[in-house]
Amino acid sequence: MKNQVLQIFKIGGNVINNDDALNSFLKDFSTIKGPKILIHGGGKKATEVSSAMGLQPQMINGRRVTDEATVEVVTMVYAGLLNKKIVAQLQKNNCNAMGLSGADANCILAHKRIVKDIDYGFAGDIDAVNDIIIDVLLQNNLTPVFCAITHDKNGQLLNTNADTIASEIAVGMSKLYQTELNFVFELKGVLGNIEDKNSVITHINSEKHEQLVTQGIIADGMIPKIHNCFNALNKGVSKVKIGDASLVNSSNKLYTTLSL
Repeated sequence: MKNQVLQIFKIGGNVINNDDALNSFLKDFSTIKGPKILIHGGGKKATEVSSAMGLQPQMINGRRVTDEATVEVVTMVYAGLLNKKIVAQLQKNNCNAMGLSGADANCILAHKRIVKDIDYGFAGDIDAVNDIIIDVLLQNNLTPVFCAITHDKNGQLLNTNADTIASEIAVGMSKLYQTELNFVFELKGVLGNIEDKNSVITHINSEKHEQLVTQGIIADGMIPKIHNCFNALNKGVSKVKIGDASLVNSSNKLYTTLSL
């Protein structure tokens, strides 16, 4: 089975917030032959719902501080509204999907992030991915759809970065499959010039990555995203790509590929 390709897609940003873009992506995703997994974020929607409930979202360095009230909101939004909305659209397109959090079937075990300089509250750092149970779903022609919620097996739900979940699931499943990881967001790839949306850097290896960070081309939120890409490649993932929603279409040629 190791020679079988498993396609893993993580979607976020404007893809989730735009119904037309999301539904178009999910229609294309449904046509992928063979085993596949979808991971989604939803931070903007969580911020919107938090504000509507009178909760002031706290962000530090672009990361959400998850207090007790916020972990309830993100669970409602990620594991509830967004996850089931996505699953329903996949079912509409004849893709037999199952919506999951990390707590379901103990798929993703994590721990509350240890406080160093900043206390992010109930933010989760991943300890283990249950590749055996995920494979049971895949072998029964189900498509797992994971939200950005994990658990610590002591009853605590944890808000966990969706890019990290995608990276760790890809690593975990690489024991069983040739895993290909695709990060989908609003841009066509990593841009050489943020003002030019077509200035996609088509290939980045470790050496090129260091140069781009030094030059400030890879900066801010792109830094942890690229870190998750290289984490996956270093731990057995076959291929990693970054691009917009057209990345799901095999005819698309404009995106960023990463290699060691």
